[in-house]
Amino acid sequence: MSSTSQKHRNFVAEPMGEKPVTELAGIGEVLGKRLVSAGFDKAYVVLGQFLVLKRNQELFQEWMKDTCQANSKQSADCYQCLYDWCQEFL
Repeated sequence: MSSTSQKHRNFVAEPMGEKPVTELAGIGEVLGKRLVSAGFDKAYVVLGQFLVLKRNQELFQEWMKDTCQANSKQSADCYQCLYDWCQEFL
């Protein structure tokens, strides 16, 4: 398994609460603004979409590409962050 970023480790280390979408690994300021514009302002809203897509990596990454023009690394980082969070807390 590839190493994870500090941002990833910080996110997975605690409950999600009201964290903004930019707290997710792979989501910086630009993608964060695009997600907010699309109605995904909090990390838990993106988690909801992740769960609706049944944790399917291909579908989630395609959704991120379509929704906020995320590249494959950004969407993979976000997917892994949410997947690992679910493993820890769900």
